[in-house]
Amino acid sequence: METKTLNGELFANMVGGGAARLNSNRVTVNELNVFPIPDGDTGDNMFMTIDSGFSAVAGEADEALGQTAERISKGMLLGARGNSGVILSRIFAGIAQGLKGIDGADVRTFAQAMEKGVAESYSAVQTPVEGTILTVYSDAVRVANSRIEDDTDFETYFENFLAELRASLDRTPELLDVLREAGVVDSGGAGFVYIAEGMQDALRGARFAQGGAAPEKAAKVDVSTLTEDSAFDFGYCTEFLLRLRTEKVGEVSAFNEKPLFDWLESNGESVVAFRDGSIIKVHIHSMTPELILAHCHEYGEFLTLKIENMMLQHNESTVRNNYSKPKKPRKKFGIVAVAAGEGIRETFLNLGADAVVDGGQSMNPSAESFLEAFSEVNADSILVYPNNSNIILTAKQAASLFGGAEVRVIPSRSIGECYAALSLLDISSGDIDEIERSSIEIMGSVVTGTVSKACRNTERDGVCVREGDYIGFSGGTIYSDAPTAFEAAEGLISALSADDYGILMIVCGKDADTAEATALRDALQKAHPMTEAILLDGGQPIYDYIFILE
Repeated sequence: METKTLNGELFANMVGGGAARLNSNRVTVNELNVFPIPDGDTGDNMFMTIDSGFSAVAGEADEALGQTAERISKGMLLGARGNSGVILSRIFAGIAQGLKGIDGADVRTFAQAMEKGVAESYSAVQTPVEGTILTVYSDAVRVANSRIEDDTDFETYFENFLAELRASLDRTPELLDVLREAGVVDSGGAGFVYIAEGMQDALRGARFAQGGAAPEKAAKVDVSTLTEDSAFDFGYCTEFLLRLRTEKVGEVSAFNEKPLFDWLESNGESVVAFRDGSIIKVHIHSMTPELILAHCHEYGEFLTLKIENMMLQHNESTVRNNYSKPKKPRKKFGIVAVAAGEGIRETFLNLGADAVVDGGQSMNPSAESFLEAFSEVNADSILVYPNNSNIILTAKQAASLFGGAEVRVIPSRSIGECYAALSLLDISSGDIDEIERSSIEIMGSVVTGTVSKACRNTERDGVCVREGDYIGFSGGTIYSDAPTAFEAAEGLISALSADDYGILMIVCGKDADTAEATALRDALQKAHPMTEAILLDGGQPIYDYIFILE
């Protein structure tokens, strides 16, 4: 089969193939983790990102190529998670820019669009690092584009593209010491190889219907949360895509969506609504979803529809975080923080956060999750604390998409930095620039350390790590390895010079033993008498203990 022209239907199928192939291999990508603890999530993040793009097509694969690419791009921008997911979304955003207004593309036109994907993805990262997905993708585009001849078809182009993707991926350890030391290739680059393989599957004739990529396993719903006599306080989370219909609204291009959006705002909470051509995307919380649907049905037909009883959410903290609060009165400054663990979430709320987005390592929130939080906060200016280096890009992407406030992403990389910043936050100046500078300065005075179980043998930072042991680390440096979390914590706190700080907060994870945690606090207090040791039940996953020194 020789494909000389790419149309919207085929491109959508190729993206579906990429999502399906990555879904089958995302655990493999997750395991390409440079740090020896079970917190790899690159495969999950990239899959959820590209699957959001595939879902945005919603069965409209016969559209012109430019329209299809744009809708896929917007879906990925909203669904982007983690650094690799954001970069992936920007690659497809660049491709969509290159295909704008085109019904179908030949190989040379598509190759130029792929080059725009290179430029767009590099521009999304403040300091691009070679040896990552950026390098792997750009190398492959450069080589494949250089081999185009007058008779080159898309099958040949992707053969060349994939060959260089794999070769460039194999070279990533030569460019990044951290990959070479860990004995792995770049996980983001590996994820993109699987995506390209799936796109090639589609070129070879495989079909990927809407929803062809396996969905996330549904979480078990606790129906006991709502009994016959329960107070019904939370309502329903309703999400849908609505296709505007000419027979209902007249000329679609002339349709003014503002009255509809105003109506939604006055009849629900946490509204996120926007228009993409003839499609209206809506997220709304309401006690009466049937009224919302009946009203919107007057304008068109539903392409997708989901209604969830928010009292039955599998994660109770998610319910309270995202859905239990009505939209607040407009305020000058608002604060959004990210946290995993009920105790940490409550601590941030008590320190003044207006909304806490559920997330952390291994469970990075999407850009759309941030957009919902921004809408809920309802402020002129919003400060965002991502609290993880792998979430900062997503928060920035959401900030660039949100038009309802000035959003400043404070580059916090740990909950310790956020805790310190919120504890000393002073907004009395009313100057967002000064508040941002002050937060960054405060974060520089705190040290965060972590203890977690090692998932493989390795040697790093002069420490011999054994699988099954516990390691103590801060930032990207490992300071201790021991058979127990208790011993690893003692070694870590000693290495971090706890005596130089006034407070040591011990944040216990969901798997930490209560008796051990109390004994650990007492031991650390005795070893460092001038530093006050405080115990907090954080409830976070993965990390048995998080230590905040300030």
